[in-house]
Amino acid sequence: MTAVVAQRLLRAHPEAADDSVWSIAVDVQLTAAPSLACRYRLHGELALVRLPGARAGGRAEGLWQHTCFEAFIATPGAPGYYEFNFSPALEWAAYRFEDYRTGMTAAPLAQAPRLQVRRTARELELSATVHLGGLAALRGAAALRVALAAVIEQHDGRLSYWALQHAPGRADFHHPDSFGLELRPS
Repeated sequence: MTAVVAQRLLRAHPEAADDSVWSIAVDVQLTAAPSLACRYRLHGELALVRLPGARAGGRAEGLWQHTCFEAFIATPGAPGYYEFNFSPALEWAAYRFEDYRTGMTAAPLAQAPRLQVRRTARELELSATVHLGGLAALRGAAALRVALAAVIEQHDGRLSYWALQHAPGRADFHHPDSFGLELRPS
């Protein structure tokens, strides 16, 4: 049985707007397995967005420096959290943080996230399913706090930052105020 799909729009950070992107929508659900399934849909002038070509996939570093989609997951009341990065190149990253931006280590996933990418002239869709069962800090949680985000690289190298909600100041997806969505498996 799965939780209801939450459909959300990401908002551009005011300090890093991007005219080439019109909107980014995300459908997200938490299954009882437990797995987190996200479908990001970027609408815009994709000819102006720098997109990496498809690669063999697998774990990679530094994905946030280019176009990628992200999910952050935490249990309510706990200081630690996980960060997941998904690239249109079919590469991914998974990290565990002990607290806000501290104690970063590679998250030991039992299996690689399943990624799919579809592209047209005006839409990029990336679907990612992450199996969370092997992540001890999330095991048995009645609910999860989630932050959804995207980094979009324009052809001139500028980056824009998109999130469900932005903390005050510079773009910072790790900030506790960014974790504005609560999901419960059913």
